[in-house]
Amino acid sequence: MKNIAVIGAGTMGNGIAHTFAQFGYQVNLIDISEASLEKGIATITKNLDRMLAKEKISEDDKQQTLANISQFTSLEEGVKNADLVVEAATENEKIKLDIFRNLDEVCPEYTILASNTSSISITKIASVTKRPKQVIGMHFMNPVPIMKLVEIIRGYNTTNEVTNTIMELSTKLNKVPTEVNDYPGFVANRILMPMINEAIETLYNGVAGVQEIDTVMKLGMAHPMGPLQLADFIGLDVCHSILEVMYDGFKNPKYAPCPLLVNMVRAGKLGVKSGEGFYDYSESRKAENVSTQFKA
Repeated sequence: MKNIAVIGAGTMGNGIAHTFAQFGYQVNLIDISEASLEKGIATITKNLDRMLAKEKISEDDKQQTLANISQFTSLEEGVKNADLVVEAATENEKIKLDIFRNLDEVCPEYTILASNTSSISITKIASVTKRPKQVIGMHFMNPVPIMKLVEIIRGYNTTNEVTNTIMELSTKLNKVPTEVNDYPGFVANRILMPMINEAIETLYNGVAGVQEIDTVMKLGMAHPMGPLQLADFIGLDVCHSILEVMYDGFKNPKYAPCPLLVNMVRAGKLGVKSGEGFYDYSESRKAENVSTQFKA
């Protein structure tokens, strides 16, 4: 397995492309937007410069990593020689299903199709293809070049051979692949999202303020960042989408998004990506200033 195609040049896509390229794979980064591709490459370059400054890589390593990445706006051109395609588009079921229908038509028969989805059923994604045995989930964590975990989700029809291939590939990326079964939210988000949602409920009910909630979880539970800061980092729209998938999948009210979360998404207060969520990021990407609406 040498040729990797990554669909989507956003936060997760450029991180996945960076990681594969750094380990010597030829990567085709695909996005319908030329501007998104340029932004993705700029992000990869900035992250490589950060690693260079910390002496984790050499200048030659940086240049070789960038040389391993090619950019495409054409899906068909970008995947025509791919051994593996990793889809990292937005967490929207319709968009993902449409992408996989197209991939099935234009990819070689031997290509393994993987999704970086954080909650959507791999079995459902596989069902729109003629190769369900070759469809699998590779849920990388953000930031991809740093975080060790990859959740490997096998669909109902995914073969042992494909699963073993992707587990071994993840290990070659210096990751720790962990196999899980195909249920809404898998493991990571099935546990994480209810915690984030409960933190938002705690704020919504006036039990404590934004910084107080995050401080309790950081100092009391040894979390590296509080759940409200983490929600801003993930994107409140993404948190909302994942909770909706789990609520629909389990029909259990404990997964229903908090009304405060729903309203913030409707208002476009999505966290770091929009400049404001539970914190205000207009002056710094660090969670230092609580958003005006949550100040006492």
